[in-house]
Amino acid sequence: MKDLQKHTRILAKNCPKRAVQRVPLFAWLICSLGLGSSHYPQKNARPNIVLIFADDLGYGDLHGYGANYATPNLDKLAAEGVRLNSFYAQPQCSPSRAALLTGCYPQRVGIPWVVGPEGPAWTKDKYFVGLNPGEQTLPELLKTVGYATACVGKWHLGHLTPHLPTRHGFDEYFGLPYSNDMWPPGNAQWPELPVLEGEKIVAKITDSTGQGLLTRQYTEKAVKFIEKNAKRPFFLYVAHSMPHVPIAASPEFQGKSGRGTYADVIGELDWSVGQVMESLRKNGLDKNTLVIFTSDNGPWLSYGNHAGSAGGLREGKATTFEGGVRVPMIARWPGKIPKGGSSNEVAGLIDLLPTLVEITGAAVPKLPIDGKSIWPLWQGKPAAGSLREAHYYFQLDELQAVRQGRWKLHLPHQYETVPVGGKDGNRGTSAVGTIGLSLFDLEGDPNETKNVAEQHPEMVEKLKKMAETFRAELERTKRPAAKAL
Repeated sequence: MKDLQKHTRILAKNCPKRAVQRVPLFAWLICSLGLGSSHYPQKNARPNIVLIFADDLGYGDLHGYGANYATPNLDKLAAEGVRLNSFYAQPQCSPSRAALLTGCYPQRVGIPWVVGPEGPAWTKDKYFVGLNPGEQTLPELLKTVGYATACVGKWHLGHLTPHLPTRHGFDEYFGLPYSNDMWPPGNAQWPELPVLEGEKIVAKITDSTGQGLLTRQYTEKAVKFIEKNAKRPFFLYVAHSMPHVPIAASPEFQGKSGRGTYADVIGELDWSVGQVMESLRKNGLDKNTLVIFTSDNGPWLSYGNHAGSAGGLREGKATTFEGGVRVPMIARWPGKIPKGGSSNEVAGLIDLLPTLVEITGAAVPKLPIDGKSIWPLWQGKPAAGSLREAHYYFQLDELQAVRQGRWKLHLPHQYETVPVGGKDGNRGTSAVGTIGLSLFDLEGDPNETKNVAEQHPEMVEKLKKMAETFRAELERTKRPAAKAL
C-alpha cells in the first residue's frame, strides 16, 4: 500500500491535475507501474528507427543464413522479427546507398557508379560528384516530422563538403566519406583515409590498427546518439565499413572466432548490434524502436578468404547475379512485426524509404521514386505479395536483368567472374564472363544454373518487353547527380 501511495504521489506530480482527478484507480496502477521504471517512455508515439548497414556482407554471412560461425545477436534479432529472403541491394557501394536514401534505382538519381577520392582511375566529373541536393533523402523527410538524425560510418555519396551527410538531412555525422580501401595502399595518389565528425577531419587512418578500431568507434558513437536522443524520436543510420576490405577487427575480437579474420570481423559486427540493442533497452526504447539490418551488396569474391559467402548463390559483388545483389534483411519492432516471420517476396533497398515514411507519417518525396512500401510484408499479412510489378537489375548504366515473381530474365551482357580468389588481403584473378538471353526459375533454381528460356518463350518475351519499357521510361525521366565543382 505504501508503494501504491508513493507511485500515486509521483503520478500526481507528473500529470495535469484535472487529468489525475478523472483517472480510475486501475489506470493509476498501470500508470504508476510505468513511472516506477528507471526510464520514462518517449512522449512522441512515432517509432525510433535504427538502420544498420553492413558493407560487402554476403547472403550466407550470418549464422541464420548458413554461416558456420556464431552471430547470436543477429540470430536473436531475426527470431524477434522478420527476415526477407529475396531482398535486393545494388551491385556496388555508392549505388546501394543512393537507392536506400532516395527510394530510387540509383540510375534514376545519377549515381550508377562508385564515388571516390581523386585518382587516375576517375574522370573529373565522376570523381567530384555527389548526390544531387535536389533529391529529398530519407533523413530530410523524417526531420519534417520531428526526428533527430545521425549518420555513423561510411557515407560514399560525395566526399566534398557540399555533398556530405550534414548537407543531406543528417544532424550529426561521424565516419569515413568513402570506402576504407580508398587510401594510399590501394592507390599511391589517394590521400590518407580521413575520419570526419560533422564536416571536419578529426583523424586519419594510416594502418591496419586504425582500420580495426572502426567498428568499435562507430558503435560508441551510435550508443551516445541513442542516449542523447532518448526523449525524442530519432533516425540512426549505422553504415559499417566492415567487412569491406581491408578487413580488420579490434584487439578484443582478433582470433576470437577461431575461424579466421573474416569471421572475427563478423563477430564484432554482431557484437555491435548487441550493443545497440542493449542501449535501446537501457534507455527504455526497445519496444518503440524499429531496427533494420541489411547489406549494400554481395561478397567481393576476388579477396578469397577475406571475402564473405554468397550462400551458394551465383557470383558476387559487381554482378547482377543473385550472389551480387541478394542480401540478408532483418526487421524487428516488438508488437508491430510478428516474431519469427519470413517472406520470400521480392523487395529491396529502394523500398525502405517509402516504408519508413508510411510508418512515421512523413510525406513521400515530391519527385518520382521507384520503391513501394513493404510494411505489409513485415507485418506478415497473408495477402501481402510482391508490391512492385518487377525488380530491375542494373550494373552501372546497363539494365542487365529483370525479375517478376519466380522468373528472372538475364539480358545478354558481360560480367566479372573470379576463377581464383586471393588470400589474406591480396586480390585474386578476375575474368570476363558472358551470358546470353537466359531465363531462370528462382524458386527451383536460386543459384541460376539452368537456363529454361526455350521451355518458356512467352515469359522471355514478356520480361524482355517489360525491360525495354522500363529502360525507355528511365532514360526519359532520370535525374542528374550533383554537378562537378
